[in-house]
Order: sequence, then structure tokens, then C-alpha cells
Amino acid sequence: MTLKLAYCDFIADSINKAIRHGTFGLIASVGNVNMDLHPTEGWLVSTKKAMTVYDINGKAYIVSVQEAPMLDKC
Repeated sequence: MTLKLAYCDFIADSINKAIRHGTFGLIASVGNVNMDLHPTEGWLVSTKKAMTVYDINGKAYIVSVQEAPMLDKC
């Protein structure tokens, strides 16, 4: 089995920048990309990344990026 690299950091950062600098009109703000860390000890739990996005009405959304190995193309 071949090990496939994961690009969660790059993809999450690209999405964050696209939302932050886009001209979507309905997005009020977007938070920083957060890593999935252990709540008390701070070690990496998974490669999942998430950010909070608010629309112009103040409604919050969580946008996340995580590996999906079961969907990998061989």
C-alpha cells in the first residue's frame, strides 16, 4: 500500500483566503483556521482543520477540511 500525502493545511488555508478575499457579498467574516488539538494537552488529534464563517445576518457556519481515505482514488 502506498502512503499518500495529505494537504489539509494547504486546502484549508486556500479556502480561508478565498472566502476572506472573495466578493461573495453574503459573508460578513471568517475566522482563522483551527487545528484539531487535544483540549488540555495540546497534541495533534487529527489532521482536521476548521474555521468559523459568519454571514451578513450573523448566522455561524463551521467549514472543515479533513482526510477521507475511504474516498481516495487509486
